[in-house]
Amino acid sequence: MKTLNPVEGQRWVAGMMPLAVGDPLAGADVLGVPSIYWERPLDQEAVAGWGEAAVVAPTDPAQVPAALASLGTLSLRWVGEAPGTMPGPWFGGMRFGATGAPDGAWDAHGLARWTLPEVLVWRDGGGLKVAAFAPEGRGGEDAVRSRLERVRACFPDGYRHPRGAPVALALDSSKPAFEARVNRALEAIAAGHLQKVVLARSLDAEGPAPFDVVDVLSRLREQNPRCATFLFRAPDGACFLGATPETLCHVDGAVLRTEALAGTAAPGQAEGLRGHDKDLREHDAVVRYILATLRPLSERVTSDAEPALLTLKNVVHLRTGIRAELRQGITAAQVVAAMHPTPAVGGTPRERALSFLVEHEGLDRGWYAGPVGWVGPKRAHLMVGLRSALVRGAKARLFVGVGLVAGSTPEAEWRETEMKSLAMLRALGGGDVVRR
Repeated sequence: MKTLNPVEGQRWVAGMMPLAVGDPLAGADVLGVPSIYWERPLDQEAVAGWGEAAVVAPTDPAQVPAALASLGTLSLRWVGEAPGTMPGPWFGGMRFGATGAPDGAWDAHGLARWTLPEVLVWRDGGGLKVAAFAPEGRGGEDAVRSRLERVRACFPDGYRHPRGAPVALALDSSKPAFEARVNRALEAIAAGHLQKVVLARSLDAEGPAPFDVVDVLSRLREQNPRCATFLFRAPDGACFLGATPETLCHVDGAVLRTEALAGTAAPGQAEGLRGHDKDLREHDAVVRYILATLRPLSERVTSDAEPALLTLKNVVHLRTGIRAELRQGITAAQVVAAMHPTPAVGGTPRERALSFLVEHEGLDRGWYAGPVGWVGPKRAHLMVGLRSALVRGAKARLFVGVGLVAGSTPEAEWRETEMKSLAMLRALGGGDVVRR
C-alpha cells in the first residue's frame, strides 16, 4: 500500500460503519499483520489499523514538535456519520532522543512516525466500528466506500487468542558490561554530578523461526491487562511492540492526566516498597519534576497525597497520579515537549543525566522510552514505550532500564532488569522463561 507524505493544505476524506461484536486484533487473520495496534484492556480500548493513507515523518529533530502539533489540525471530512469519539486517528511515536551508538535497525522507524491508517477498527461499547481514510480528491470517496465494504464483508467475529506453541529462545546480554556502566553512573552520583540517572540495556533474543507478532500481541495483552499493549510496524517490516505501564500524558480538551511511575520491587516484596528510602527518593524526584514542569502550562495541578502500589505480573511500582487543567491554547504537543523525558526514563538534573547517557550508555534506544500512542483533534494518549522490543523476523532486541540513585548496587539493578524483561520474553517465547 502506498505511503503518502502530507503537504500543507492536504485534506482527507473518511467514512465509518459499525461491525458485529468482535476483536480488532482478529482482523489480522484476513487483513494481515496490522500497521498499528493499541489496546488498554482494563479500559476496554482496542484499536487495529491497516495500511497508510498518510504518514507524517519528520527528518530533522527540529521538525518533530511541529509534526506532532500538526496532527491535531490536519483537515478531515467525514462522508456520512462521523464517530462521536474514537482513538486517534493518528498513531505512532518518536525516538527517546539523542543516544550513543547509532543502530541502523531503527532507521525505518525514523525520528518520529505518525500514521493515518487506510482502515481503522476499534472497540466501541459492546461492538466494533470501522473507519476508512483516503486523500481528498477524485476517487477518494470511492476508495473509502470500497475499503469499508471489504472489511465489513470479511471481518471475523471471534476473539484472537495466542495459537503458537512455546519455543526456546536463544538469549544474549552482557552482565559484566552492564554492571560496569552502573558503577560509572554511581561514581557520577557520588561525586555530586547527578542525583539520578536511568540506565538501559538491551537483550537480544532469537527464535527458531520468524516471530508471529500477532501471537506476541495476543500474549502481551492477556498477560499484562494493566498495561497498554502496542505495535508500530515500519515499512521494512520491523515492529516496535510492547506492553507499557506508564502514561506520559492523556489529554482530553483542557484536562491532562499523567503519573509518576518509579520505584520497583518484586511482587513478593511489594509491602516494603513504600518504606524503602532508595525507591522513595527515586519516586519523589519524578513527582517533583512533573509538578514543576506542568505548573507553567496549567491553571491548576494536583497529585495524589502519597504513592500507591501498581501491581503488575512480574514487578510492583510506586505510582502517583497527577492531574492538571491546562491553560487555554496549550496543546498535547506542548505538554510532550515540556515533559519528555521525565526523570523516570532520563534522570536528574535532566540535561546532565541525558549527556551521561549519550556518553556512557552505549545503546541506541530508538523509540524505547519515547512517547508512543495516538493523537487527534484536542485529544491525545501517549504512553512511555517501556517493556518493549524491536522485532524483525526471528530476532528481537528487548530494552529494559533501571533508575540509579545513591544506594543502588550493580547486582540489584541487574536483577531488576531481569524482572522487567520477563513480560516480553514470555510473550515472545510463548511460555515461562528459564534462566541459565
